[in-house]
Amino acid sequence: MEGWREKLRLDPLPLLLSYGNKVLVYFVRRDLLEEKVDPIETLWQLPSVEKILKNQQEDGSWKYHGGKSYIRSQKNYNQLETYRILGQLVELYGLNRKHPAIRKAADFLFEFQTEEGDFRGIYQNQYTPNYTAAIMELLIKAGYEENSCIEKGFTWLLSIRQNDGGWAIPFRTIGSKGSGALLEVMKKPEPVKPDKSKPFSHCITGVVLRALAAHQDYRKLEEARVAGELLKSRFFQPDKYPDRRAADFWTKFTFPFWFTDLLSALDSLSLLGFTKDDPQIEKALKWLSDRQQENGLWKLTLLKAKSIEDLPLWISLAVCRIFKRFYK
Repeated sequence: MEGWREKLRLDPLPLLLSYGNKVLVYFVRRDLLEEKVDPIETLWQLPSVEKILKNQQEDGSWKYHGGKSYIRSQKNYNQLETYRILGQLVELYGLNRKHPAIRKAADFLFEFQTEEGDFRGIYQNQYTPNYTAAIMELLIKAGYEENSCIEKGFTWLLSIRQNDGGWAIPFRTIGSKGSGALLEVMKKPEPVKPDKSKPFSHCITGVVLRALAAHQDYRKLEEARVAGELLKSRFFQPDKYPDRRAADFWTKFTFPFWFTDLLSALDSLSLLGFTKDDPQIEKALKWLSDRQQENGLWKLTLLKAKSIEDLPLWISLAVCRIFKRFYK
């Protein structure tokens, strides 16, 4: 077995390859075994992709069902839903800007970018570095890395860092707590400026790092390195702010990545040049290794489990990718 597989209790690949999920097997062979595979476009013709694409609206969005008008407008809800669907198309099926549906979705999302550079609307008029970065991450992976709007977004993200080098939701830094306070601040006509003297949020910093890590140039910035040091210093600890504060959120997972958890953090850190010899990363990798089951897969607490078919398998693939990078 390869070196990274020797670091695990059992080789997970036989079971991953035997499950019959053609898409998953494609990425196992391509990313873990480094075999020559068919062009990624072969996945785009699958019925599961066609099922998603048939619900795309004329403006490039996907409609969010069940929203509440006192929280955000339908168009802003659609921004959130389009981000969610884009994650599935890009991360599960490898769609990129060569596909017209991705170009239409990107055009729709770029409509929400302000002159300042942030993507706004999910928190109404408030700054949202987390959703700005999360949308940028997917657009970068979809082939928009050199787009000027991405450059503009990074300029904004770097300008709104806390003094310690991490990120937080600006309105949280001025003391607003709880969902009621969130709804009140979302009604403000102008975005709240951050108190940059307050500490970073690892929940928010982890999402911003995903965008930096996805970009071939921005992952090399000293600012990314500093933020990575901050992020790993908070492994298994509670956040400084009320959103997803509890320490156990580190060990609640989903894929495609949404929140900051141990997997999403390690995925970014592996791309930023951090190594397995770092004590914090070693601790996190051991935590994952210890939770491998006798069948070779991982038994972890999963969020949004009903939204992705075979989510435990995709999570196991994400774990394998991380181990392969750190033990290359």
